[in-house]
Parts: sequence; C-alpha cells; structure tokens
Amino acid sequence: MSSTEYVVLVDEKDQEIGLSEKIKAHQKNLLHRAFSVFLFQGEPGKSALLLQQRAFHKYHSQGLWTNACCSHPRKGEDIIEAGMRRLQEELGITTTLVDVGWFQYTAHFQNGLSENEVDHVLVGTLTPDIILKPNPHEVHATRWITIDSLQQALTTHRDQYTPWLKQALEIIMTSTFTS
Repeated sequence: MSSTEYVVLVDEKDQEIGLSEKIKAHQKNLLHRAFSVFLFQGEPGKSALLLQQRAFHKYHSQGLWTNACCSHPRKGEDIIEAGMRRLQEELGITTTLVDVGWFQYTAHFQNGLSENEVDHVLVGTLTPDIILKPNPHEVHATRWITIDSLQQALTTHRDQYTPWLKQALEIIMTSTFTS
C-alpha cells in the first residue's frame, strides 16, 4: 500500500478536475478541496469552541492555533465522511457534522509551500463529558474558547492562528447554524 497522499483538484466552483500528490499541490499552489471542522460545546455560537494547536513538526502552520481539525477528502470520499474520519484520527472522537458553506483562500508559507483551497466549513457539537484523545503527530494541545474571545484574539494576536481560521469562522457566523 502506498503512503503517498493525494488531494482532489477542483475549479473555482468546487467541481472536481483531477488528483495531485498532496505535497505537489502545496508546492505548485494547485487549487484543491479541503475542510475545516469546528466543534461547539453547548449551543452553537453561544458557547465554547474547540481549538487545536497544530503539532510543531507539521509541514506548514506548525504550532499555530486553529479549528478542531482540518484536512483533505480522499478521492470519492464525501466531505462529511472525511471530516468524521479526521476527527477520529486527530482527536479520537466522533460526532455528527453539518457542512455550512465553503470559501476559497490562498496562503503562502516561508518554507515555499502554499495553500490554495476550496475549504468546506463543517460544524458539530460535543457534550461536556467528551474525552479528547489528541494524536500527538497532529495535535500539540487543545483548548476551549468563546467566539467573542477568539474574534478578539484573531485581531490582536493574528500571528498565533492559522491563515484560514478567520474566514472559516466568518462562514459559521453568517450560517443558520449559529442563528
């Protein structure tokens, strides 16, 4: 079995146009499909939001705070199924997810890699008694934060957060999920 990871290449309307090795897509700035999972504890939009600090050996955005998990769906994999798979792999948990929208963004990193993604924003809720089991290969730390505190931190300490977090949070704030 090959350990090479692939991403689904898409156009600006999120229509699949091919596949690329993950590292090549990030080296060549190729537009590809991704997802960002946000998890709330309690009533969405009015309670705590789970953040993870990315592991320090990740190929980009090392040590930065971001949403509960993010990744890329596999060829033929439903975006919700992909989000649930990564929640299990990164945090050792499962929950129901809802796709609340998507956005496109590009970010360039000091190591020469870039992100050029159509990023689906997936949202779910967790009960207060949930036990997280972070995978140390993916996650350095986790914490809960209110949306108000996160929005303030994204303004005052932007360099401590991933480049996609603010736009993804805006999708949630304008969705019916938080109303």
